Amino acid sequence: MLADTLIRVPRRDGLQVLQRRGDGDARELTTCRLRLGAGQSHTYTAPDEETAVVLLEGAAEFEVDGQRWEARRASVFTDRATALYLPPGTTMIVRAHAPLEAVLAATPAARASAPLFVKPDDVQPLGRGRGLFTREVHNLLVADAHAQRLMVGETFNPPGHWSSFPPHKHDGRDGEPVLEEIYYFRVDPPQGFGHQMLYTADGESVTHAVRDGDAVLLPYGYHPVSAPPGYRLYYLWAMAGAERRLALHEDPAHQWILNAP
Repeated sequence: MLADTLIRVPRRDGLQVLQRRGDGDARELTTCRLRLGAGQSHTYTAPDEETAVVLLEGAAEFEVDGQRWEARRASVFTDRATALYLPPGTTMIVRAHAPLEAVLAATPAARASAPLFVKPDDVQPLGRGRGLFTREVHNLLVADAHAQRLMVGETFNPPGHWSSFPPHKHDGRDGEPVLEEIYYFRVDPPQGFGHQMLYTADGESVTHAVRDGDAVLLPYGYHPVSAPPGYRLYYLWAMAGAERRLALHEDPAHQWILNAP
């Protein structure tokens, strides 16, 4: 049910499971939040799943199969992302140099491939929409040849702007590929909020007030997002499903906005 899709888990140190594949409507994705203090470390392995790790803030050394990379991000609102792709069965060690928050999204996969380290200079901002539905999208793991099923990126809403607009979906009910998705939100300033709406053509509808650190599972239906005046809204998105292809179905009732003066 769409009413059960808001995930609000108080932050704590270590690896926290935000939502798990097999619980509720989640069929594809497991999402975790990793928080470490300076000097702390964490070791992570998912035997049968590929994982995307996205640094949201902090500084750390990431070690995988003897390779080591340094990463630093002051904030999602000031710096481009550092991300790491882990094939199934790969062990990652994170050693924090400064307080750190990262999000891990995983999905079942079978094909072995090499880890991939995505540097900030590898991330190219893409403008989307116009007017009050202008937003910026950063693709992190979308067109690469490493991931088997995962697609991961970031969206940035300026204050007062909408994204995922015109409303779109990818649940297969209109012939598009079936993709499950998760959004993880940050808000600037952090006491603010945004709105995540989910609805279907047959009338099911819910709107969540999302706050800094919240996540929303998007199992089906259209899912537009809005930021109120004065607050910037960020969300990390991860998806997996029948095909590894960004394909969507826009709500025909709202496509007129694309051609409005």
